[in-house]
Amino acid sequence: MVSSDQRRRQLAREKYVRQQQRREEKRRKDKRRNTVVAAVLAVVLASGGAVYASVALSDGSEKGSDNTAGDTPTTPAPSPSQESDNPEPKLTVDQKATYEMALRTNTGDIAITMDASKTPRTVNSFKHLADKKYFDGSKCHRLTTQNIYVLQCGDPQGTGTGGPGYTIPDENLDALGKAGSDGAVTFPAGTVAMANTGQPGTGGSQFFLVYKDTKLPPTYTPFGKIDAAGLKAVQEVAAAGVEGGAGDGAPKKAVTIEKATVTKK
Repeated sequence: MVSSDQRRRQLAREKYVRQQQRREEKRRKDKRRNTVVAAVLAVVLASGGAVYASVALSDGSEKGSDNTAGDTPTTPAPSPSQESDNPEPKLTVDQKATYEMALRTNTGDIAITMDASKTPRTVNSFKHLADKKYFDGSKCHRLTTQNIYVLQCGDPQGTGTGGPGYTIPDENLDALGKAGSDGAVTFPAGTVAMANTGQPGTGGSQFFLVYKDTKLPPTYTPFGKIDAAGLKAVQEVAAAGVEGGAGDGAPKKAVTIEKATVTKK
């Protein structure tokens, strides 16, 4: 017999699919607005015409759904908290405290330290979603191994278009220093940051784990730091490469977040 909780999840899933179909139709009509997708974007620098590669760290979805590093995260069916037009969760975390997001994955445990004094709304959102088991069973859908070095996770759909139905503002964007003449800053290995659609204030649930120093524009909220064991686990996934031998796509060594928890340290 189907439980009431399972039925609610099923209804939420069906509603989410309908919403995604409508959004896809709108995206096709408005390609310019959604040109930032999961791909490598060549950015021409002002000085000398040099270029550096920058990932479109976004989920390609509209405001009101989730946005994150990359455009292709895949995870389990959405929970009721993923219905569209949800308000941002009420701020309940201790803004003077440090929190830990523990990701138990099939490839190793990853512990991420988050400072709520610097990114209170981001930390609050992750605690809200983790408490609802939003990430449990989801896949880290995207790995990049050329020019930028990140593993992207956080989409319960595993398509790069999923999200919680609300967005959160950018925070702590100056934490990594001022952008250089190339318009970029260095995201050190071990950094965890939010993905977005390429527009300000469009973070959702998708995030990326930097496993090797990476140059990116300072437009992605850096909100956490991976522990040594977790970084090693991500680097081992990266070493296995991308499916098909490409430099950007699903990791050959599949990564599933079996359980995610956020606790105050």
